[in-house]
Amino acid sequence: MIKSLVNFIVIKEGKNQRDMSWDLKIGEIKHSYISDIDIWQAINHFYFHSQVTTSYKFGFFKSLLENLYNVNDELVLNYNYLFYSFTKIYWNLVVHHGLWQSNNRNQHSVIQRILETYSEKYAIPKQWSFDKLDNELQLKIVKAVKTNGKRYFIGAFYGDTNGLFYEFNLKAEHLKFNKPVYEFLQHHQRTLIQLTNYQLAKFLEKNNNVPHVDYLLTKVEVISRRSSLDKFYQIINKYENNNCFYCSSKLKQRSVHLDHFIPWSFIQTDDLWNLVLSCQRCNLQKSDKVAESNYLDHIIKRNDILLDNLINEEEHYFEYYLAEKLITLYEYSRFNGYTGKWKPYSI
Repeated sequence: MIKSLVNFIVIKEGKNQRDMSWDLKIGEIKHSYISDIDIWQAINHFYFHSQVTTSYKFGFFKSLLENLYNVNDELVLNYNYLFYSFTKIYWNLVVHHGLWQSNNRNQHSVIQRILETYSEKYAIPKQWSFDKLDNELQLKIVKAVKTNGKRYFIGAFYGDTNGLFYEFNLKAEHLKFNKPVYEFLQHHQRTLIQLTNYQLAKFLEKNNNVPHVDYLLTKVEVISRRSSLDKFYQIINKYENNNCFYCSSKLKQRSVHLDHFIPWSFIQTDDLWNLVLSCQRCNLQKSDKVAESNYLDHIIKRNDILLDNLINEEEHYFEYYLAEKLITLYEYSRFNGYTGKWKPYSI
C-alpha cells in the first residue's frame, strides 16, 4: 500500500510562483475544505490564464480525468497509469495524426521529439495507434515520457490550480487527490472532458495547418480509444459462455461485439471490468446509453467470476477494481446526463 506523502513544502500564491511551480519536487494540498466555486475558479484559471506554450497541460488534465478510477482507497494515483494515458494520447496526436504540439514552429517540444525519435528508430508506420505497438516498446516509450513529464507537468498543473487538486512527491512517483476535488471531478467528468478536448483542439488549431477546430475535435475525442480490444475479448470469452450480456442470445463468432457497459464517451478508457460481450443488435441499440440497474448487478457478478479465474499475467487489469467503484461510476454517469433505463427491445 502506498503510504501518505510527508515533508511537503508550500508555495505562495501569485503569478510568479505559479510560473515557477513546474520545478517543484514536492507539493502539499493547500486547502482541504473547499467549495465547488473554488474548484471552478481554479479550473477557469487553468483554461484561460495559465501560461501555455505546448498542448501538454491540456493532455495532462485529460490523463487525470481518464484515471479517476485507477486510484487506491487513499485516492493515490501511480504515475505509471497517468503517463501511460498521457503517452497514448500524444503518440496518437504526434505520430498517428502528425500534429505539432508547440507554439514555436522552429523548435520541437521535448515530448514530441521523444515520440518522433522512437517512431523513426523502430520504423513504426504512422497509421499505427499506440496500442498496436509491442508491449515492451510501449513501456520503454512511457518510461521516457514519464521521466520528462513528471518534471515539467506535475508541478506546473499543481501551480496552475493553486495547489488545490493534489499533493505530490516526484521521487515517490505518485500523487494524491484532494478528496473534495476528486468528488468534483467525478460529478463533472463528462463536462470537463469535453471542455478539455475543446481547449486542446483550439491550441492545436492555432499551431497546425488544419481546416477547423471541429476537424481536430473528431481526432482529439477518440485518441484514447484502443484500436483493438481483441485481447480483452479473448480473456472474457475464455471464462464466459458465448452469450450476449444483455439479451442472452447465442453469439456467432463473426458478429460478436465488445460493449462498454459504462459508455466510453464518459470514461474514455478501455477497462476489462467495464467490457461485456454483446450481439450486434444490442450494441447498436444501447449505443451511448446506460443499461438499467439489474445489469449493474449482472456485471458485478461477472467481474467476480473473472477475478476468481484470471491467471497471473491478467490480474493487473483489475488492479484497482472494486464493485463499489463500479457502482459509484454507474451513479456518476447518470448524474452526467446518461440515461439509466436502457434494456433490449426484445426483453
